[in-house]
Amino acid sequence: MSPAKKRKLNSDAKQSAIPTRGLEYFFSKQKQNEPSSKLQSSSQGDVQQEQADGHLTDGQLARKLQAEWDEEAKARLGQDETASEPKKESSAIPEVTETEPEPETTQSATPARPAAPVPASSKMAFFGQAKNTLSLSSASATEDQTCATMPLDESPLTFEPSKYIPQLKEAWATETGGDASYALLTRCFILVNGTTSRIKIVDTLVNCIRVFIEADPSSLLPAVWLATNAISPPYVSKELGVGGSAISKALKQVCGLDNRSLKAIYDKLGDPGDVAFEAKKKQSFTLRKPKPLTIKGVYQSLVKIANTQGQGSGEVKQRIVDRLLQDARGGEESRYIVRTLCQNLRIGAVKTTLLIALSRAFLLSKPAGAEFSTKDPKDLAKLKKEELAGVWARGEEIVKACFARHPDYNDLVPVLLDIGISDELLVRCGLTLHIPLRPMLGSITRDLSEMLTKLQGRDFACEYKYDGQRAQIHCDAKGKVSIFSRHLELMTDKYPDLVALVPKIRGESVQSFIMEGEVVAVDRAAGELKNFQTLTNRARKDVAIGSITVDVCLFSFDLMYLNGQPLLDRSFRERRELLRSLFVEIPHHFTWVKSIDATSQDSETVLEFFKSAIDSKCEGIMVKILDNLPELEYLGEQVDEDQAAERPSTAKKGKSKKGKSTAADKEPMEKRTRRKPLLATYEPDKRLDSWLKVKKDYNSSFDTLDLIPVGAWHGQGRKAKWWSPILMAVRNDETGSLEAVCKCMSGFTDAFYKANREFYDDGEESGEPKSTHTQKPSFIEYAGQPDIWFEPQEVWEMAFADITISPTYTAAIGLVQEDKGLSLRFPRFLKKREDKGIDEASTNEFLASLWRKQEAKAPTEGKNTREAEAEAMDEAEE
Repeated sequence: MSPAKKRKLNSDAKQSAIPTRGLEYFFSKQKQNEPSSKLQSSSQGDVQQEQADGHLTDGQLARKLQAEWDEEAKARLGQDETASEPKKESSAIPEVTETEPEPETTQSATPARPAAPVPASSKMAFFGQAKNTLSLSSASATEDQTCATMPLDESPLTFEPSKYIPQLKEAWATETGGDASYALLTRCFILVNGTTSRIKIVDTLVNCIRVFIEADPSSLLPAVWLATNAISPPYVSKELGVGGSAISKALKQVCGLDNRSLKAIYDKLGDPGDVAFEAKKKQSFTLRKPKPLTIKGVYQSLVKIANTQGQGSGEVKQRIVDRLLQDARGGEESRYIVRTLCQNLRIGAVKTTLLIALSRAFLLSKPAGAEFSTKDPKDLAKLKKEELAGVWARGEEIVKACFARHPDYNDLVPVLLDIGISDELLVRCGLTLHIPLRPMLGSITRDLSEMLTKLQGRDFACEYKYDGQRAQIHCDAKGKVSIFSRHLELMTDKYPDLVALVPKIRGESVQSFIMEGEVVAVDRAAGELKNFQTLTNRARKDVAIGSITVDVCLFSFDLMYLNGQPLLDRSFRERRELLRSLFVEIPHHFTWVKSIDATSQDSETVLEFFKSAIDSKCEGIMVKILDNLPELEYLGEQVDEDQAAERPSTAKKGKSKKGKSTAADKEPMEKRTRRKPLLATYEPDKRLDSWLKVKKDYNSSFDTLDLIPVGAWHGQGRKAKWWSPILMAVRNDETGSLEAVCKCMSGFTDAFYKANREFYDDGEESGEPKSTHTQKPSFIEYAGQPDIWFEPQEVWEMAFADITISPTYTAAIGLVQEDKGLSLRFPRFLKKREDKGIDEASTNEFLASLWRKQEAKAPTEGKNTREAEAEAMDEAEE
């Protein structure tokens, strides 16, 4: 109520013959047990008091009323003022919890003056004793305190879940009906996001998983899905379809913000999760007490969002988003709820990290009633570092192999809860029809001579590397066909012509199979191959055979499953023989990749085959080992004694003053460089030298790298409105992080700059950031500070002059020098690799191998190391 209206009301009261009714009148039912004389005196005093209040400001009046309510509350409880808790002004934003108010209170509340924040003691005293009234509670009081101090980042060998589980179960029993609260997972996310140490990240995930295993196994599966930032495997199409507008609308409604306030927070922070955190702190009042979120409840809400389709689905999704944010307790839960809705959790826990954590957790813990054995953490703590690493590695290898063959947590987690880590896991959760296995990948080699050197003494096959789309075809005994992409996405609807083709290519003895091949656009009349861009012109969903305008041919190259039997452990020669003998060729529709068999002595033959592949509009050739020769030592990239002595170790112990490996450190280094024997088996989700790629643009005079843009600076001069230069990074397969390698400002057109600025939008013009962050993601390793951080999601092919040692960039740090990384001189943008995801970008290991080859070819090229480092620093400053 404005001061003018209050003055008018007070003036009218003076002229009125009817006595003015004070606050005591409206709360008279609550005072019915007090002496009537006291109520009369209070009512008479209120007349004078209300008149005097007309000269107070709103803030003064609110504080005055607050003081009166405090005194009345204390008197009602019979407490002495000196013995009561001193009054404190809370900085936390209070909430209003709605219960059913009495009719008179509801009707009379409208003309009342605005209330000030109420101290906790007064709130409990004044409103806590009476039912059916509005009650105020501090927002900070709703946050979960049970999980807030749990040391999940301890070493798993010292962390004891049993110390915390009783308290957790007690809290869950009263708040969530016994289900694990989302607060525990949030605690894990906070700790993981707060460190760049891969060891700490793994330890935190291990401990959190152990708590779920022992306290609430039923919540483990949804927790794993939430931690992976997904709700289903990639071959099950479930998209949330929640845009930024729905999240903004929910934040405004739940937190009481207007457009201007929310935009100001967005402009300041950029990340939607951080915006939610800040907005929750600014929340004023809510008329519904938050119901603590559970992990199951959050996951089920996401599934419901993804399954909601058709008319009115937007409103249904909006209500679910609103409810999730209403029930989120505190800013941190809000932060990770929003990041989950945006499908960008930003905790740096990649797939490999989670699989490692699962394997270690099930080696240490098991659910109640389970019969499998576990390791005693105290016994493991007594082992040497190398012995402990061996124990971890055996479990990790089983879990990784299982997930590579059957990449679905819906099947993996229940089996782990049942039998733990054992070889039986590969049997019960192994290769299955209509569930894609992760494809085997080939290593890149720069030229034919390098390839021939690596494969000395082995028989190998050279195959055309077609310019098409890799496909994995599943067919069961009933004739059902599923087709998956290399990223495990279901694309059966995209190729109905291939689905119709499968029954025609099966031989009489073939019932079920899993085959791999390349789908290539063709001109059936002329038999000519077309490029990948032509193939992309086909529709992606609900394609009718009659509407197909781009014909395709399937060039098969591997067979992984036949008539109920996996073939992964068979040699490539055996698998290829089965493929060619049991299936029927249909020209220009289905055939086998063109290939020849050769040895390292057949260099001229291989060269001619490579040229014919290029002339046939192929990308190059694939080279695959034909037979298993475990007794034959692999010599690829093995270093000699001088190189072993000069290559630095990542360990700090045993180093000489000059930075070279000492005699004590020399032997372990040689062991690390020795490779396992190359086998001809099919290894899902592994990139091995038993498969080698030789592409037409891979040669010694023109090196390229597939890099990931991760940040940028504002351009200068003509480029002031664009991003330039742009920070590029390589992958670290071991840690899952991205390591900065160079800045690039060459090779871009103005049209590219404009489109890139729209794609990576900081919100300066549009008002809402897109694909950008103001804070550095924890999984990016770079000491500098760009003006903006990109959300890593693209791969760009880059050319460069050579590779230099750099004190600025972190790419391959520790692989070449102990405290310095590698950088690129004169990097130049070539093109976007739309056919590649960021998990297929170049790695730090590959970058280091290119540097070693460069140094071997030109150990001294007119520049010493100091000059090269100086140039790298100069480029970094540009």
